[in-house]
Amino acid sequence: MKNILKYLFLLMMFTTSCSDYLNVDDYFDDEFKLDSTFTQSRYVKAYMWGMVTMIPDESYTVRYNHTPGPIATDEAVININEGGIVYNGTNFSMGFTTPDAMRELDSWQTYYRIIRIANTILNRMNEAPDMTYADKREIEGYTRFFRAYAYYNLLINFGPPILLGDEVVNNNEPLEYYDRERATYDETVDFITSEMDNAAMLMPLTVSTMDFGRPTRGSAMAISARLKLYHASPAFNGGEVARRYYSTWKRKSDGVNFIQQTFDERRWAVAAAAAEEIIAMQNEGRKMYNLYVMPQTDATHQLPTVTGDPNFNTKLFPEGAAGIDHYRSYSELFSGECAASTVSEFIWARRSNYCEYGLKGSWSSGVMPKSLGGWGRWSVTQKLVDAYRMDDGRTIDEAKSDGYYSEQGFLTDKISFSGYRLMPGTSNMYVGREMRFYASIGFNNCLWDAASCTEAPLEDGSGARDHIANYYSDGWDGKYITAASLDYSITGLVCKKYIHQMDSRKGSGARMMDKVYPIVRYAEILLNYAEALNNLTSSFTIETNGVQRTVSRDANKILTAFNQVRYRAGLPGLTSLPSREEFQKLLQQERMVEFTHENHRYFDVRRWGIYEETEREPMQGMNVEASSGNREAFYRRTVLTGNIRGRVVDRKLMFVPIPRDEIRRLPSLAQNPGWE
Repeated sequence: MKNILKYLFLLMMFTTSCSDYLNVDDYFDDEFKLDSTFTQSRYVKAYMWGMVTMIPDESYTVRYNHTPGPIATDEAVININEGGIVYNGTNFSMGFTTPDAMRELDSWQTYYRIIRIANTILNRMNEAPDMTYADKREIEGYTRFFRAYAYYNLLINFGPPILLGDEVVNNNEPLEYYDRERATYDETVDFITSEMDNAAMLMPLTVSTMDFGRPTRGSAMAISARLKLYHASPAFNGGEVARRYYSTWKRKSDGVNFIQQTFDERRWAVAAAAAEEIIAMQNEGRKMYNLYVMPQTDATHQLPTVTGDPNFNTKLFPEGAAGIDHYRSYSELFSGECAASTVSEFIWARRSNYCEYGLKGSWSSGVMPKSLGGWGRWSVTQKLVDAYRMDDGRTIDEAKSDGYYSEQGFLTDKISFSGYRLMPGTSNMYVGREMRFYASIGFNNCLWDAASCTEAPLEDGSGARDHIANYYSDGWDGKYITAASLDYSITGLVCKKYIHQMDSRKGSGARMMDKVYPIVRYAEILLNYAEALNNLTSSFTIETNGVQRTVSRDANKILTAFNQVRYRAGLPGLTSLPSREEFQKLLQQERMVEFTHENHRYFDVRRWGIYEETEREPMQGMNVEASSGNREAFYRRTVLTGNIRGRVVDRKLMFVPIPRDEIRRLPSLAQNPGWE
């Protein structure tokens, strides 16, 4: 009977019209459960956590990705084109994504299914007779959080969504009932941040080790603070950038711009105050959040002698860079070495099979060299590599003047620090770089420890343990040696950020360390704070949860926040605040390297209004056509493979399109600019 009713209902829905936010496919499954669901609070909790499993895994940013991610930016490229339909960032950047062909990027209806379930819970949770005050706080807090998080993902990927408030959309209504317009960007931000801020007051300050991965009060505050920063940014806050992209994009019913066209400086103050509130949070009299650091040991890379920052070598972290191991302090956040549930830098992080071994196509298979059991085809760009500084804080261009940085010659002796080994034969361009570089980037002659394996390396260096990557064209990981034509790095550079020294996909005893994927880190809050303060020209008083916070372009506060991130990386800090424009450039470079492959760059270049500029730059890598007999020819060059030549620069790529089916069902639902 249930199946008969379901098919009759589906037939009826095809002959009328409705939106995917009605959740037709699962409607009867849900409805038949609801009467029993709300009879006990534990059933309501189970229903809520079941809803949470529908949220796409944030770590899937490269393959089967629900958001364009790193490979749709200037930080990464995949050695595969449209034929590899699982790489949605490549499809998006090459113009293959359309409203009719979105693949995993079509998460619109998934988020509305989550919203429908959340609204049902909020409307019916009090029906459970055993619902205690504590149960209600927990259920309402998490439900509001995840509903707001669903809207947040809709907003940053698709642009302004349809806001439903607390409404549970009915079934079997006329078309006019379902046909609704999108909210504006401002209206959506107001709703999401208000919901996040309210949810935060109901959510726990901390969770147990067993519950690691569940969001906390700080998680809600941090997502709200991030969105407030986006809201203040040029693309969404009036001015030249907003006019360039969205001046003619208006809601039909009232002619209001979906993106505000008048600049409002106060938004930067709101973003600054939100970040400041998180920075000031305490737990039992101690700071709630801190950057993760490991103490200095005899193996720690020695800080270079520099001029310009008297605190660099002389003061202990966070006032200076002394006393900590800068390589381990950064690398262990991502490699799986740290005890993630105890790390106060993780404001919200989740365990991730994708960053471990997972299915074929996980992070390790994508970046590990072919002869070590991977594909080696998930490449990073030379631009990203060049963004990393030298260990004395200079850019590579600044360090060329005295030869501290050179692209000529090769390392003759092994260099070791913090368990990392830089092998003889490595190009000098990879010598003397900052610690985040070694924690994040794999290059030609880079050592992959694969320490879980028992096999010793072969004479040609292509064994399992202590594997040395060889990206020369005739090398064991090169273009012409690998069995599959696509299993090599087209730039000769990959991201090792989520690889542990024990990790291996090949050999006896091979294993992968457990990993977590950071959704929000405290480092982001510090850089958000510095950016927001830097963009203020006046003083503002903002109230956050009953506390009045006065914010302005305070040089001391900006430098304190910014320099903490620099010092943790083992770099000198700034001693004075440069001009607003110059500091913004420094901050953009800092975010690019600090958050490499954490899915920030795609959204950053868009909110800053520099997407077209960054995408038009020629994409460079190393000359993987060079043979091992001509090592000097393995130099930087412009990469001209088809999936790079085919990348398009189009203003419509500021947002992912809304699926065509949704536009057809709802005549009042405006498509994103350029996708009509």
